[in-house]
Amino acid sequence: MSDRRITIMEAAARVIARRGVRGLRVEELAAEAGVSTGLIYYHFKDRTGVLRATLGFINDRADRYTTEREPGAAPMPARAELTHRLLLELQDDPIVRENSTAWNELCASAVFDESLRSDLANATAEWSVEIGDLIAEAVPSAPPRAARAAAERLTALLEGLSGRWLAGILPISHARDLLTEAIETELSRLER
Repeated sequence: MSDRRITIMEAAARVIARRGVRGLRVEELAAEAGVSTGLIYYHFKDRTGVLRATLGFINDRADRYTTEREPGAAPMPARAELTHRLLLELQDDPIVRENSTAWNELCASAVFDESLRSDLANATAEWSVEIGDLIAEAVPSAPPRAARAAAERLTALLEGLSGRWLAGILPISHARDLLTEAIETELSRLER
């Protein structure tokens, strides 16, 4: 991805996190990114193209901040990796907050905007598969279908907890505690 395109995607995530999907105007995005509206249309064709690309951008960014490790760091056992990776989605870091807010906004918009649904469904399915693979690694005796179902429950719970945290309904520490308990409950169920 070109530097200009990354700059535009970073700006789009900021604008969506600040004003919502309905508040995203190409002119405001251009000003936020420091580029012309023509350049945005050149890269993304239309506002829907911007939204779809932003969804991919925030998904990739979340993947980076949940999976990157220090060089030379020892791999974690699957159970610890699962907990670590999911809890990294609930941290009071400006990028995580921005990413989570933009993700929740795009999810809410997909209820009314069909053009976002397939991209959102694909991103969610990829995430569930990754988490399901970690669950299967943590509990090798778990049937694959049960590991996938546990992954879907955990990722759905995480999205709900994230939304409540971002709305100020739930303190982040309590959201993290609830998620940790849910991970243990799911893994314990699979170990029986």
